Amino acid sequence: MSLDLTIAEHANRFATRHDAWEDAARTFASISEPLFLVGVVALIAAGTVLRRRAWWSAGLLALVAAGVALVAGAVVSHLVDRPRPFVSHPQIHAFLHHAADAGFPSDHATAAFAIGGVLVIRLGWVAAPVLLAALALSVARVMIGLHYPGDVLAGAVLGLGCAALVCFAAARVRTDDVAQRMRGLVPKSGSSPP
Repeated sequence: MSLDLTIAEHANRFATRHDAWEDAARTFASISEPLFLVGVVALIAAGTVLRRRAWWSAGLLALVAAGVALVAGAVVSHLVDRPRPFVSHPQIHAFLHHAADAGFPSDHATAAFAIGGVLVIRLGWVAAPVLLAALALSVARVMIGLHYPGDVLAGAVLGLGCAALVCFAAARVRTDDVAQRMRGLVPKSGSSPP
């Protein structure tokens, strides 16, 4: 038996025996996707309203990094095609209804770590709670039987790698220059496009 399966079984058994932990893990796993998305959109909106360029650019880059990471994850998932633990091992119970599609790497962990990675790179350690939330999400998805630890670990590595890549690329192309070019493409109110 692999270490990945052993940890998945222990985490799932713990959730089975501790209802409060299982409820918390299931709830967080259910709401995490919209929670991360709303958080990033709120950061972009706050940065725009308060004229905090660092906030909106960090939020925008976080969305880009998550998108890039999810596309890369889809390619890896198609190539590896690793079944989820609740599909391959009847002793592991899925506490959330989920399609029996491939689970490596975890899309949720990939996107969450991409977002958290960009925010820490761009805003500093004040954004560290986002990485902690990504870690909690990863643990929750293993506990509720949807992923092996290796699935979420691969998602974390992929997400953080894409975050670093997107931030490196953004440092080479100044976001101010891009914003100026974008403003030139949008006609001013009251004027007609050429």
